Amino acid sequence: MGKYFGTDGFRGEANVALTAEKAFRVGRFLGWYYGQQHPGKRADIAIGKDTRRSSYMLEYALTAGLVSSGADVYLLHVTTTPSVSYVVRTDGFDCGIMISASHNPYYDNGIKIMRANGQKIEPEIEAKIEAYIDGELGDIPCSVREDIGRTIDYSQGRNRYIGYLMTIPSRAFKNRKVGLDCANGASSNIAKSVFEALGADVTVINNDPDGLNINENCGSTHIGAIQQLVREKKLDIGFAYDGDADRCLCVDENGDVIDGDAIMYICGKYMKEQGVLSENTVVTTVMSNLGLYKAFEREGIAYKQTPVGDKYVAEEMINNGYDIGGEQSGHIIFGKYSTTGDGILTSIMVMQCMIEKKRPISELARELEIYPQVLKNIRVTDKKAAQDDADVKAAVKKAADELGSNGRILVRESGTEPLVRVMVEATTTELCEKYTDSVIAVIKEKGYEV
Repeated sequence: MGKYFGTDGFRGEANVALTAEKAFRVGRFLGWYYGQQHPGKRADIAIGKDTRRSSYMLEYALTAGLVSSGADVYLLHVTTTPSVSYVVRTDGFDCGIMISASHNPYYDNGIKIMRANGQKIEPEIEAKIEAYIDGELGDIPCSVREDIGRTIDYSQGRNRYIGYLMTIPSRAFKNRKVGLDCANGASSNIAKSVFEALGADVTVINNDPDGLNINENCGSTHIGAIQQLVREKKLDIGFAYDGDADRCLCVDENGDVIDGDAIMYICGKYMKEQGVLSENTVVTTVMSNLGLYKAFEREGIAYKQTPVGDKYVAEEMINNGYDIGGEQSGHIIFGKYSTTGDGILTSIMVMQCMIEKKRPISELARELEIYPQVLKNIRVTDKKAAQDDADVKAAVKKAADELGSNGRILVRESGTEPLVRVMVEATTTELCEKYTDSVIAVIKEKGYEV
């Protein structure tokens, strides 16, 4: 991770860590950089944004930087991260930018940059952007006269993405009662249209964004809202998205949560049965539950593990031709249809499994036995120093040795916050608590806690 860019782009509090000036410089560099790749041709760059109040400020700052460096900017307006990825790779853009801090509170924001294939940009380009922001690369010439770029309304790109989603399922969702929690975010003007067009009886909540209520007690990080809706309305299934709709969690007809691991199991097993699971493999991150791996082994499905971050999952999938991968948090990638996590696409694929197998989603998920898991965060002064401390490492090893094959411990740093995350899986919650607390106690004793 760099000075500004983490595992999911440049993220921080708007006008504190992520200022309009920095966004302008990001735009200046990208407009110049992609213009250099095709001499004599303008760089074409698409921008989308979520519903945060600061997204407008950052959109204008980025656009000013881009056009002053000679790029043409195509504005998708309020839309989802996966829609930007789709438009970039299908319409021949040099680059795509999504303005969003995903599941974070409204006062945070972020800049996610995508290359021409719809994946996140390479780390070496992020490093160059950081160097330019800090004045280490010198001046970039401004375009003048006819070389100055322009902005183009490109809402048609978002509309084409909506149409694309509607073509994916092979069966209609007729007579299925579906709940959607749009997190007052980017899916608010997309998800309902897709599900209604596919024939579902749709009930939507948290689809009235005001710039300040994105992710506020709603969406995939506050799953209680969709649980309550499904139970009260007696719906067949519910889906909750995050602010930019690149992740999705599911709720069954009883209101019980179906997380990303369960979604990968249900869809991976279905794809194997249909003969379309490439290389018979599902890609996960190291945070996936031990129970998922045991279930895959029972079903004869292979799996690969990557570091935490959907970009690592995407790289593993593309490099090896795998069809499905994702994270426990609900970032699921279906390689046949997308190169990035897509919450609405994920919900469509779950619906497809449920309808084709003629079973409620609760029954499909019941085949997966999830091990108790406890994840605790500790805010620290130095993430790397805390993890590399010899006493902390010794505490982690002791816990791992005692857990043996019936559990595991994972200690890692957050990609976006000054946190160390300690996760333990075991046969009981009490054991999970015991071993997470034992490691956190050592981190505190060594003086790393803020």
